Amino acid sequence: MQQIVARLNEAKKNKGWTLKQLAEQSGLSQGTVNKIMSGELQKIKNDKLAKLAEALEVSIEWLQGSERMPSNDEYIGLIRIACISPEMRVADCDFNTDNIIAEVKKSATRGAKIALLPELCITGYTCGDLFFQESLRRAALDSLDRICRELRDLNVVCAIGLPLRADNGKLYNTAAIIYRGEVLGVIPKKNLPNYNEFMEKRFFCAYDGENTTVRINGKNVPFGVKLLFANTLHPEMRFGVEVCEDVWVGDSPSLAHSAAGANAILNLSASNETIVKAAYRKKMIEIQSAKCGVVYAYCSSGPSESTSTTVFSAHNLICENGECIAECEPFTTGYTEAAADFDFIENERGRLDHTAAPEGYTTVYFKQELGAETRKYARTPFVPENITERCNVCERALTILSYGLKKRIEHTHAQKLVIGISGGSDSTLSLLVCKRALALLNRTEKDICAVTMPCFGTSKRTLDNAIALCNAIGADLRIIDISDAVAVHLKDLNHNFQTDTTYENAQARERTQVLMDMANAENGLVIGTGDMSEAALGWSTFNGDQMSMYAAIASVPKTLVRAMLSYCEQKASGSLKKTLRDILDTPISPELIPADESGNITQITENVIGPYELHDYFAFMLLRKGFSPRKIFALAKVSFAEIYNEQTILRCLKFFIKRFFSQQFKRSCTPDSVRLGSVDLSKYSLRIPSDAVADVWLKELENL
Repeated sequence: MQQIVARLNEAKKNKGWTLKQLAEQSGLSQGTVNKIMSGELQKIKNDKLAKLAEALEVSIEWLQGSERMPSNDEYIGLIRIACISPEMRVADCDFNTDNIIAEVKKSATRGAKIALLPELCITGYTCGDLFFQESLRRAALDSLDRICRELRDLNVVCAIGLPLRADNGKLYNTAAIIYRGEVLGVIPKKNLPNYNEFMEKRFFCAYDGENTTVRINGKNVPFGVKLLFANTLHPEMRFGVEVCEDVWVGDSPSLAHSAAGANAILNLSASNETIVKAAYRKKMIEIQSAKCGVVYAYCSSGPSESTSTTVFSAHNLICENGECIAECEPFTTGYTEAAADFDFIENERGRLDHTAAPEGYTTVYFKQELGAETRKYARTPFVPENITERCNVCERALTILSYGLKKRIEHTHAQKLVIGISGGSDSTLSLLVCKRALALLNRTEKDICAVTMPCFGTSKRTLDNAIALCNAIGADLRIIDISDAVAVHLKDLNHNFQTDTTYENAQARERTQVLMDMANAENGLVIGTGDMSEAALGWSTFNGDQMSMYAAIASVPKTLVRAMLSYCEQKASGSLKKTLRDILDTPISPELIPADESGNITQITENVIGPYELHDYFAFMLLRKGFSPRKIFALAKVSFAEIYNEQTILRCLKFFIKRFFSQQFKRSCTPDSVRLGSVDLSKYSLRIPSDAVADVWLKELENL
């Protein structure tokens, strides 16, 4: 009980809440919360503990001591951004300010470190000629001052819209950036629309001058379009700001912001809704985030704006290098948030050839502490969760691989495709690609020499499936038992037939020799059956199944292999459908060690190396995202929380890193293959020396 109370207090402290705030967030009475947090109660009922855990965003298991909570020093590059469209009244600054303060505080309890609000949110965007009124403008400045004072103790950077008369006497539509009670800077709108009913040019001036200062409540504050805001404690947090129309035009400040070093753009907007605009708006923000290589957060006004001529929908978006990671659908809650991955953005930006940094930029520095934050990435990054999208990916992948092989057949004038069929998933997918490639050339399946080569470890199940598959496809099936040949070879080596590496690899290399010699005899092309997951781990026999004349599926990770076979099985019928289903149900195995007395497979790959879905996840996070092992481990714990425990994840991650580095020599001399996705391990795409060591990466995982 003492541990639960201690952890409740720790989580409350991390949130920065008072007991009253905890009571409000959990829905419990303050008296009950006081008794629990003081340790007065001898037992906490499960329903009350569940409410407290949900409010504090921790698990009951952690409260009870069976799970570790990340501490504040485990910042891993994730920064939570909130887009907030509060309820408002047109020209009622006090009402709007109350709601702004309340909503920002609420976002802070959810871990937001950046809060973005709509364009002119203090006054309302639709005030019209009321913007000419000094009373309204003065009230907006007073509201900004109150917001600064009441949010002073929050660790949240806020972007808030208001009308502001600058020191030159001109009125601008601006965004004020505030933190810890201070206005860090003010960004005026650069491009004013001239196509809508709000006629901004009637009230505001466009700004395209050099940076200067503006006096706000007695202080000179940086003012201009060319402002960047940088966190001195976390240099990877650098953002620029633009206002609504600025992203809709070709001369967008965000492009210059990115070139100047910003890796995030905040857009305060008032975008009215039409029948087709939401889809266009989302696509535009996705494209802009990709074009600039940034996190792009877009926050728009909601339906409580004036509806005299149009309606606003609070369609809020957060995109990350072309991908929408959070969206508040039009006319819903007006709130969305996401833990944006600034590490990923920094890694991506390092790959880009940016244009020269524009002149005239001013960087405003602030110090903001960033604590533990996490995010649930998809468990299968190579395989979409959405069924329709998954089917589309599988079909495109089959098409790409088939056309790649088609070209190689044409170039080599191969009369036959020679392929080893084991009855496993990889050789099955390779065979299906061969069938498609030949169909593109108007050639029949009889031009496939499908060779199954049983030996010491071959089970009846896989042999039967190999034969059934080849017959269902219509390939020219050859059955060659290599047991005697391998036995002679082992005897020549004075081997004792113990099931060691030599025993296993002799079988794999004999199979490759048979295929290569058969290709010579048939004027054929040996088609490889190794996949990308095996290449990442080096889980192949050097100059055995690692070698071929063309590696048909070398760019396909194991999780996608299975998805593609499942897709083919759903489209198949008869004996082919039945065989594919059983192949999918068969444990992954090289079958190089004899089966047990009942004929069951004894050498199950995932029992040795760990689940392939973990290894594919690690490969994607390491090679595509560029994440450190420590961060990969932290994210994997979240993604696989319901499936694997921490010990399993950590053990597999260490295994992956060791093998990934030590087995590069195999990848350095692999056959040609078609690149399929953003992660590719071919010698053309991955440039790593074969004698690089993994110590730096493994050291990160010590003491976890």
